[in-house]
Amino acid sequence: MLINKKIIYIILSVFILSFIFPIFSHAFSDDSVYVWSNSSSSVSTSSTPSTEENSSIQEDSNQSGNFLGITSGSAILMDQKTGTILYEYNAHEQLRPASVTKVMTVLLIMEALDNGVISLEDNVPCSEKASSMGGSQIWLDTTETLTVHEMLKAICVVSANDCCVAMAEYLAGSEELFVEQMNKRAKELGMNDTVFKNCHGIDEDGHVTSSYDIAVMSRELITKHPKITEYTTIWMDSLRDGKSELVNTNKLIRNYEGATGLKTGSTSTALFNLSATATRDNLSLIAVIMRAETSAIRFSEAQKLLDYGFSNYQYVESSKKGDVVKTINVDKGTFSTVDAILESDSGSLVPKGKSQNITSEMILPDTISAPIVQGQKLGEVTYSIDGNVISTVNIIAKEDVKKLNLVNMASRVIESWFKLLR
Repeated sequence: MLINKKIIYIILSVFILSFIFPIFSHAFSDDSVYVWSNSSSSVSTSSTPSTEENSSIQEDSNQSGNFLGITSGSAILMDQKTGTILYEYNAHEQLRPASVTKVMTVLLIMEALDNGVISLEDNVPCSEKASSMGGSQIWLDTTETLTVHEMLKAICVVSANDCCVAMAEYLAGSEELFVEQMNKRAKELGMNDTVFKNCHGIDEDGHVTSSYDIAVMSRELITKHPKITEYTTIWMDSLRDGKSELVNTNKLIRNYEGATGLKTGSTSTALFNLSATATRDNLSLIAVIMRAETSAIRFSEAQKLLDYGFSNYQYVESSKKGDVVKTINVDKGTFSTVDAILESDSGSLVPKGKSQNITSEMILPDTISAPIVQGQKLGEVTYSIDGNVISTVNIIAKEDVKKLNLVNMASRVIESWFKLLR
């Protein structure tokens, strides 16, 4: 039996070596590098689409100015997923936001939760300053504590100013330091019309924003932290073992199909403001109304914006993150092929009735040279409608493929020997 194994070993070695040397003569004689095709320009795949991608939709939405007849001071309708503006009127006018300010306050709270800085079970104390806040409140007392979960509920449902200050102090040490964080985050989001002076929205000189900026921070909150809708969709609830009843200030939560939030605000100077969010049939919209004359007008005009969006647009999913679009041959690699997959979900906002006009073009080589790194861009797929680009998604390598060399080739030979001799 030992002699038979030696004979098999010798024959196998001769066979494998005769196979290896021709490969090496090819593998090491050509070190050419694959050059990506320049036939298609690179398109951003960030969550905020380029102007080019949305130009056709935005031009249609703005072609006749205030064609919806909005009577409020400012308004905007934005698609949540792509950031596409479907309608705008005085969208960059700086106005007082009132309690819609709290969208940013809640965003910072949710980011602290997601980063592990705080937890929903943390007990938050109430300072003298927090307990002395006017306006909408739940009358916090300096002798009590509420959990972050209870604070969020009070802020989102009844717009509690006292809870905002208590959370600001808990997160940053003081409201002033928290407001600095609010303004820093606003700049990071490109909210160039905004200056925050407090965390709650009570009128203060210089405390301003725009309907566009409100839509931007609302989008950041609801897309990056969707669990917030567990609070913003509450119609009625209670705190303090049922002793404090809560009724949502956003009437659309009860009356509008698909409503998911988000925040109301009003003062005698700011008048009536609203950031309204809703989802129907996979289309999610943000409607912002600022400086409405009455509360009824802000709700009716927000509903008018949402109705317009749902009636005229749809969101079409093209493919899913991780989908294999092609298996590519690998030259001079330790594996002969690699799967090419989509880097992210692919979908497009299109006018209703035009989904059948969507076409796709994939730029991807048939062969690529090793080495290949997992996540490396291999190509891209571009989706267009009526000749206009609406989205582009990168195609990436599913896994690493090392370049063939003496070491890993010898390793494979030895591995083959052991498998055959078992």
